[in-house]
Amino acid sequence: MNFLPTQIEGVWIVEMERRQDERGWFARTWCKDELKAHGLDPALAQCSSSFNHKRGTLRGMHYQAAPNEEVKLVRCTRGAVFDVVLDLRPDSQSFKHWHSVELSADNGRAIYIPKGCAHGYQTLMPDTELHYIISNRYIPESGRGLRWDDPTFGILWPMPDQAILSRRDASYPYFTL
Repeated sequence: MNFLPTQIEGVWIVEMERRQDERGWFARTWCKDELKAHGLDPALAQCSSSFNHKRGTLRGMHYQAAPNEEVKLVRCTRGAVFDVVLDLRPDSQSFKHWHSVELSADNGRAIYIPKGCAHGYQTLMPDTELHYIISNRYIPESGRGLRWDDPTFGILWPMPDQAILSRRDASYPYFTL
């Protein structure tokens, strides 16, 4: 696995090292020892998947509040997404900054999202699926979200006029301290 830092402390792009031969390829997508070696939390409590029928589907910006915060390692296993991590840690140098990366089945990239950051994505293709490795189980009472289009953050979504949102995501509040 290759770990590429981003401008947000603790957020990493994780690339697979594919071992190829005439049959295809094989790659490690999670390794406790490699995560630990990079100072990352290797806890694994839950794995989840998300499937989206339509291009333009936007999910986010989601996070789980303390004391049930969670680390996520998110990979696109079918299709492609514009993936966004938003730093909500007040003591962080990158507080209120966001980072985006294209995750796709073709590029095999994943994004490591530390505690205290919100996550969201917009599908770039129809029939897109994501796989999540999560450090803490989902606690509905701790689930939170912020507006995807909040001007405080200025996230530059690829298809803002085509965003397909759930009622819940469309009703999230704007950011306040």
